Amino acid sequence: MFGRRAFIAALVLLVGAVGAKAGSEARSARTLSAQGLAKVSDYIRNEIVTGKIPGAILLLQQHGKPVYYENFGVRDVATESSMSADTIFRLYSMSKPITSVLAMMLVEEGKLALEDAVAKYIPALADMKVGVEKKAEDGKVSLALEPLQRPVTIKDLLRHTAGLPYGSSGGGAVRELYAAANLFNGDVSNADFVAKLAALPLAEQPGTLWDYGFATDVLGRVVEVISGKTLLQFEKERLLDPLGMTETAFYVTDPAKFLRIAEPMPDDRNINATTPVRDIRRPAIWQSGGAGLVGTVGDYARFAQMLLNGGSYEGRRYLKPETIALMASDHIGPETKIARDQNYYPGGSSGFGLGFAVRTSVPPGTSWPLGEYRWDGVGGTFFFIDPEDDLFGIFMVQTPSQRGRIQLALKTLIYQAMGR
Repeated sequence: MFGRRAFIAALVLLVGAVGAKAGSEARSARTLSAQGLAKVSDYIRNEIVTGKIPGAILLLQQHGKPVYYENFGVRDVATESSMSADTIFRLYSMSKPITSVLAMMLVEEGKLALEDAVAKYIPALADMKVGVEKKAEDGKVSLALEPLQRPVTIKDLLRHTAGLPYGSSGGGAVRELYAAANLFNGDVSNADFVAKLAALPLAEQPGTLWDYGFATDVLGRVVEVISGKTLLQFEKERLLDPLGMTETAFYVTDPAKFLRIAEPMPDDRNINATTPVRDIRRPAIWQSGGAGLVGTVGDYARFAQMLLNGGSYEGRRYLKPETIALMASDHIGPETKIARDQNYYPGGSSGFGLGFAVRTSVPPGTSWPLGEYRWDGVGGTFFFIDPEDDLFGIFMVQTPSQRGRIQLALKTLIYQAMGR
């Protein structure tokens, strides 16, 4: 127990004063049992002992204070250096909520609107067509290009209804074009990235299907166009530096920090059939708003606490509470008639907001809280915000192949520890 207290004390120093919402201590919220948390620890240790992951970090923070923190295993089996709070992880799609927050800052300032056409800021996207497969009488399939029934909007980018898939899952001619374009493995500016994307067809009409992919990268370019700055410059000015997220960037710039980088197991270094995990020691041109950031558990804890606080942190407001509530609401519910691509959809008990998955119903056999919102990264990291219990959790690990299984198991154990 002393060891865990020491870890938590060290993390408090790293994260700083967290500025919980006034009155949150008095809020009715479930607590985490010691017996339940012991099962959480045992599960993670078993993943390491059985050789599935090198190491991990789990942080659970309630009422603005860490209630559970533990470093497990090593950063890298090659160096055998112990996992620690300053370990740097590839965040991948945990970048998306950060980019989404930046966009919503611009919405609050009146510089951007959810119903704006994306082409207002990126004219090249105005001429995009929708790829539709047509089957001839002889059985041959061809790809026809049809005009947009309506423009792609900023809201489409935020909720992934823009028709811009990654192309690495599912089938069909359009996804094959996206996969062949090898966009995820490129290293170009956001302007050049969007120019390449504009040469491809959309996979479906805007606003008809939740289809996970490059939408947040396009959103990052919109932020650049409006701000007149690179995405990183704007992030640092408006979010990263004020929050104290000093280790968050698009690659590790200081060679002295290279040994702090977490690595997956040697046989677990591909995020899909054609894409290895990023070498974040190498300088990168592409500032991917959808999947490019690296950072530490302490950095992301500051961001998560800001969200849980309703948009404020340590006396500074980043977004209004009503904006956070809007982002954490379901924007693809039944009334929208938006279908859901099941290749990456986050489960039947969830909707999707403006940057996050949102819990809209209670999974069978549980009492998991409604309104929980969350996301994860293909490298294995995940986080969740539980407003009902004034709690957030962050799990940091690098394991592309084990991420889904581990996330479900850990979330189940964490909520069981709360009697959910």
